[in-house]
Amino acid sequence: MSTETHALPAGEDGAVRPYYVPPPSPWPLFGAFGGAITLAGIVIAAHFGQYWLLALGFLMVGTVMVFWWRTVIAESVGGKLLTPVTRLGLRYGMTLFISSEVMLFVAFFWTFFNFAIFPENVSGANAPLWPPLGVHTFNPFSLPIMNTMILLLSGFTITWAHHSLIDGEKKGLVAGLGLTVILGMLFTCCQAMEYSEAPFHFSGGGVYPAIFFIATGFHGAHVIIGTCFLIVCFFRARANQFNPVRHFGFEAAAWYWHFVDVVWLFLFVCIYWWGAGPAVHE
Repeated sequence: MSTETHALPAGEDGAVRPYYVPPPSPWPLFGAFGGAITLAGIVIAAHFGQYWLLALGFLMVGTVMVFWWRTVIAESVGGKLLTPVTRLGLRYGMTLFISSEVMLFVAFFWTFFNFAIFPENVSGANAPLWPPLGVHTFNPFSLPIMNTMILLLSGFTITWAHHSLIDGEKKGLVAGLGLTVILGMLFTCCQAMEYSEAPFHFSGGGVYPAIFFIATGFHGAHVIIGTCFLIVCFFRARANQFNPVRHFGFEAAAWYWHFVDVVWLFLFVCIYWWGAGPAVHE
């Protein structure tokens, strides 16, 4: 049982409350604008080949991430603002966020199985076949299986870091986080290589390339976000900002990373392996 004590935060009216209400922040609004500009930049880049708006969106989102993370870390350090009630709310919030992400990928898998099990639903198809005629798929036991091994290994390294944190072993915590970050970057590099060698293209390729790139691309984006999350945790761990009792920032990153691992396993089994066509790209 924890014996830690907490100084309850006081509101603007001076009343002491068992929870923390943060002051007004501009970062949610700036983040929304950055996300909208990034989305518009993706559309313009895809249709017109111009990337300046996309670069501006990435710059805005990156800036918001840096300053918002600084604010969150400042609230966490010291242990006076994030009371047990607040930390419980953060856990509920992270759980609901990951649940919403699960439903996002459920939609992608639903679309994939709708066409894979009922290929006659593919508009304009010459024959009810999945993958459609003329589509060459990846060999699942080449680069995709390597990516699977990378993410599975990263699941072990993040778990090692978690257990090291619980046991108060800083070296194991930092080493586990560092290895997980490296593995996440390696996965992203391998996926970029896979995309560059893809035997089909997103535009004009029909329903199969659209489903493939949307599902795996969104997962790749989640890997990049999770890697950024872990990089922040790596530097916080080096700065001794986690302890065996108070480490929700690390815990949230670990939950998110395990979610990314599980989604990839489903992608590999369903899309790369089960959904592979008879003519496999070597």
